[in-house]
Amino acid sequence: MRDPRYDVLFEPVRIGPVTARNRFFQVPHCNGMGYRDPSAQAAMRRVKAEGGWAVVCTEQVEIHPTSDITPFIELRLWDDADIPALARISEQIHVGGALAGIELAHNGMNSPNLYSREVPLGPAHLPVATWTYDPVQARAMTRADIADLRRWHRAAVGRALTAGFDLVYVYAGHALGGLHHFLSRRYNDRTDEYGGSLENRVRLLREILTDTREAVDGRAAVACRITIDELIGEPGITAAETHDIVGMLAELPDLWDFVLGSWEDDSVTSRFGPEAGQEQYVSGLKRLTTKPVVGVGRFTSPDTMVRQIRAGILDLIGAARPSIADPFLPRKIETGDLAGIRECIGCNICVSDDFTSSPIRCTQNPSMGEEFRRGWHPERIAPRRTDARVLVAGAGPAGLEAARALGQRGYQVVLAEARRELGGRVARESALPGLHAWHRVVEYREQQLRRMPNVTTYLQSPIDADDVIEYGFEHVVVATGARWRADGVGRWHTSPLPVPDGAPQILTPDDLMAGQRPDGEQVVVFDDDHYYLGGVLAELLGASGYRVRLVTPAAHVSAWTANTLELVRIRQRVLKSGVQVDLNRVLTGLGPAGVITSCVFTGEQQEVGTDAVVMVTARLPIDALGAELDARKPEWAGAGLRSVRVIGDAWAPATIAAAVWSGRRYAEELDEPQAPVSVPFRREVTALAPDLP
Repeated sequence: MRDPRYDVLFEPVRIGPVTARNRFFQVPHCNGMGYRDPSAQAAMRRVKAEGGWAVVCTEQVEIHPTSDITPFIELRLWDDADIPALARISEQIHVGGALAGIELAHNGMNSPNLYSREVPLGPAHLPVATWTYDPVQARAMTRADIADLRRWHRAAVGRALTAGFDLVYVYAGHALGGLHHFLSRRYNDRTDEYGGSLENRVRLLREILTDTREAVDGRAAVACRITIDELIGEPGITAAETHDIVGMLAELPDLWDFVLGSWEDDSVTSRFGPEAGQEQYVSGLKRLTTKPVVGVGRFTSPDTMVRQIRAGILDLIGAARPSIADPFLPRKIETGDLAGIRECIGCNICVSDDFTSSPIRCTQNPSMGEEFRRGWHPERIAPRRTDARVLVAGAGPAGLEAARALGQRGYQVVLAEARRELGGRVARESALPGLHAWHRVVEYREQQLRRMPNVTTYLQSPIDADDVIEYGFEHVVVATGARWRADGVGRWHTSPLPVPDGAPQILTPDDLMAGQRPDGEQVVVFDDDHYYLGGVLAELLGASGYRVRLVTPAAHVSAWTANTLELVRIRQRVLKSGVQVDLNRVLTGLGPAGVITSCVFTGEQQEVGTDAVVMVTARLPIDALGAELDARKPEWAGAGLRSVRVIGDAWAPATIAAAVWSGRRYAEELDEPQAPVSVPFRREVTALAPDLP
């Protein structure tokens, strides 16, 4: 069933003493669960192994209390008490049929040690290199500290072997690992044998790799994850230096894992980078070693994967985000089901969960993070319990996923959409600058619905309560979405702004996405939403020739995108579009000459002339159908109607990922017996210590 063009992807690859069954390698990635939810992580990793990934790795695993990166929740291997949690993860990866990899990390200057209260350690006396500007400084490591680090790492390797891992990482990447800090002149100003020349800066990495090889003693493979270019020029690690480093250490690890720059550079969103965007940096490194090489590039196309192998760029196709969007990507390529692949859209909502210390989620794959908690699976779902017919009103992200999952269960489904196209907000937003990849959310579900004879789709078919009562559906799902407000109500203003006569034209994101454009030349975009849309619309208008001023109460443009690693690139893009940015200011009034903005700290006011205002503030659910049906509940029995449920943005506006998840939840729970519990998902509760001091 597999296309012979892809045979090369299913060749086994020897990695030291172990063999990967194919070339699909789930590289280490964080997930917001870590030491708090080890069973949830174990189930998530097991599903990926089941989906055909030959190697499935953990996230970075802290090896010592001086490597504590609180508030981020990662795995820990501080002492033997942490072994059972790690053993459960490796065991479940093995159940799925994959090799289990563990990324041991001493995070060095990236460790503020807020939980452990230990003093951070690094190559130099410098403030900790964290996202949150913690008022903590690292201490320059002495030779005794370096000896301790080597001892801690070796002990963690022993525990990793006890926990059953097949591949052990030495982590020197992303400006997150302490070994990266020693390699980079940006952080390493030492004058002893661990600083200065490249050979000296490489010394600690060489020692840790040697220690790790000796400790595993052939019982596991050793991988080295290293930054190939910090993208800051001579002050940091350069591509030329990485070539020299790999040349020095070429045969020491069993596998090289190459990453680009910081995490922001290595996990660029689709808005700012294409598939295989790291190829130019990785090319040529494989020639420096006989050991297999893995790299990433948000690979979703099997043809691109094959080219990476055939061209001698990579030996193993590394993936984090594509393995999240579709844990069964390898199996689908192997069985020829390319149309069934849920392609990663590169939105980084998965990354946001690490920053918010919450279980991982995915826009494309609503089962991600729910494998243990709710028993969801990306490819399987319980068959229907009844022969009920279901009407899904609205074919946005929530309605599409509800229809798809209900169809998979075997229900007879009618999907009715008032517009001429499927997709709702996704169809409209994916037409905006840089967001075209997001249309994959629609494309995947549209393809799946075409396969289902039990799902019928009607376009240009608005539904009202009379239709529902007349046609005799047993269940109705209202997924009619939401609309953006035009009255300024949002986080800052909780009541509408007065609009005097002669005020500037007021537009909403819905107006712009429908093709309407401002009158005149000057536009103020008031962004009180703080996710991506305000910045995207300012960019759109700026590139269209308008003189745009973006006003936001936040300290950054699209402030929440710090959690999706886009903050800097969004600001760059907005500025390049000619947009003037007013931070920490709020739109407080409308007048005949323009608007009034006020400083969020002092209240100082400023008049800004403008012809139009775009309000990017809050949304209102479009829930009239649900409300009307609820008001006519006495008629349900006579019409055979058993339930009406409002989902997605029509219930409570949120992210596209939340809308897709709500559609899956509805389909999972329809006709299923509901246990009388207050917590609707499984969780692990911390065990109490046996006694108190």
